[in-house]
Amino acid sequence: MLRIECPCCGPRDHDEFRYGGDASVARPAHDDPDPEAWYRYVYVRNNPAGSHREFWQHVTGCRQWLIVERDTRNHTIQSVGFARKTARKMPA
Repeated sequence: MLRIECPCCGPRDHDEFRYGGDASVARPAHDDPDPEAWYRYVYVRNNPAGSHREFWQHVTGCRQWLIVERDTRNHTIQSVGFARKTARKMPA
């Protein structure tokens, strides 16, 4: 079981959160007409073994969107931050 340290609510069980997807994938621009870019964004994903950035929403708490950095090999959570503050720092 994962325990996620919400910046607003403190440590909580992962059942209070909803997984929101891979936080390391850059979304194409809204008006990008390239179907290949949208295909890669929606369907093509890596399956990393190790550190991975993920979106999670605290649905039964503060409702904030978070970026959780988690080791996929052992589920150790390395960091948690607000998505609105760290989203701009994501690699392209």
